[in-house]
Amino acid sequence: MGEPKPSSAPRIYSATTYDDLVDWGLQPDSVEGQSKSTGRLVHKGPNNQPESGIWVCTPGRWRLSIPRDEFCHFVAGRAVYRSDEGEVIEVEAGTVVMFPGGWTGECHVIETMRNIYMLA
Repeated sequence: MGEPKPSSAPRIYSATTYDDLVDWGLQPDSVEGQSKSTGRLVHKGPNNQPESGIWVCTPGRWRLSIPRDEFCHFVAGRAVYRSDEGEVIEVEAGTVVMFPGGWTGECHVIETMRNIYMLA
């Protein structure tokens, strides 16, 4: 019979409530608290480009540097991103943000958030 063919269009149904998530560990570069991440990949291409999935993160604050363009659709929770230039981006369910590659700053998760993302 052979190997099953990979899906032509990888997908997760009910992504806003999907709970079969994998432990992705503690957020590095913690500034305050210790955020824990879980998630599930939808797709990862060659050299991890593109990558898409679900990311869930508990409260805390940490430094971050976004390596390449990242589209985020926040579907639950609340957080504040603050760029190193001082721009404040408040996110909650329904917020969409396109972070350009090289974006640096801090993320402060106030209420456990869920993000459907795609890294280019």
